[in-house]
Amino acid sequence: MPPRSALTNAPPFAVQDALKSLGNNLRTARLRRNLSLVDLAAKLGVDRHVLTDAENGKLGTSVGVYVGMLWAMNLLSSLESVADPKADEEGLALSGLDERERARSGGGPSNAF
Repeated sequence: MPPRSALTNAPPFAVQDALKSLGNNLRTARLRRNLSLVDLAAKLGVDRHVLTDAENGKLGTSVGVYVGMLWAMNLLSSLESVADPKADEEGLALSGLDERERARSGGGPSNAF
C-alpha cells in the first residue's frame, strides 16, 4: 500500500471546507430531484457508500465521482467556470509580468503597460 500524502493526512482547512461545501451542494441537488442514493449510484455504476463519501466531503473520493454526480443531475455545465484561465486574475497578472520581461529583453512586442 502506498504511503498517504500530507494532503490526505492533514489537509488544509480550506480544502476540507470546500469539499464539505461541494458535498452539501450535491446532496441538496440530489434531494431536490427526489433521487435516492441507491438510484443515483445505479445511474453512475458505483456503490451508494461512494456517494455518501462524496456528500460528506471525504478527501479520498475520486474527482470522477463528483463530476459524475454533476453529470447525472444535469449540473455539469457549472463545472466550466472552475479554474477558467480567463478568470484567473493572479495567473493573468503573473503572465503579464512575464510578457513585460520578454519585451525588455527583446523578445518581441508586448501589449502590457
